Amino acid sequence: MSDLPDHVRRNRALWDDWARQYVASGEEGWAAVEPRWGIWSVPESRLNILPDSLAGKDAIELGCGTAYVSAWLARRGARVVGIDNSEAQLATARRLQEQYGLHFPLLHGSAEAVPYHDQSFDFAISEYGACLWADPQRWVPEAARLLRPGGQLVFLTNSFLLMLCMPAEEGIAATDRLLRAAFGMYGVEWPNDPGVEFHLSHGDWIRLLRRSGFNIEDLLEVRPSADATTRYPFVTLEWARQWPCEEVWKAGRRA
Repeated sequence: MSDLPDHVRRNRALWDDWARQYVASGEEGWAAVEPRWGIWSVPESRLNILPDSLAGKDAIELGCGTAYVSAWLARRGARVVGIDNSEAQLATARRLQEQYGLHFPLLHGSAEAVPYHDQSFDFAISEYGACLWADPQRWVPEAARLLRPGGQLVFLTNSFLLMLCMPAEEGIAATDRLLRAAFGMYGVEWPNDPGVEFHLSHGDWIRLLRRSGFNIEDLLEVRPSADATTRYPFVTLEWARQWPCEEVWKAGRRA
């Protein structure tokens, strides 16, 4: 572990500690008939995040956590692999695999260095996984390496606008004021939180994705329904109904 980058070591320790808090949400995800995305549980029928057909496709979830997204892919016929930095998270995933009789490879490791050959996959996805907790300068080129020409990368993360409006104090919701500089945002550390998050501007995401071999296909700015609820205190429904607090990027691997 000593040869891992500092942010990988810190985030591994953080998520091994946090894992117990995500058991229930993992169980809910595995039990869901229809995928529901992000902190507001927006249904797949509204967002259309997944491809029309995954049957027979090779897919990987980058930062799979309890692997409920991987389970959704597997149920749609994909040959899926999940990789996560936290062994404690993967322990929950393995238990749920046994519970549901749905088995696929689960790897303990960083999405910045995946032990698969070039062009092994047709589809890669991350929901608040590698796209938030891994270094984009490392994981995006790695995703490009793993994908075949014409393959697709999809990831869902906090919106850049939300991060500009987030107070530093834990548990306080985003305001209607800009509280941090937009230029130069990258690795973000919070008081009393040992982990490292990564947040990029739209321009920085576009340049990085294109430089890594992707074409931008879509950017979905998520708006929850008027009766949506969330257990997360960092944003209110009123805020999220006015401004996007989550965004979904879709990018296609160039030939």
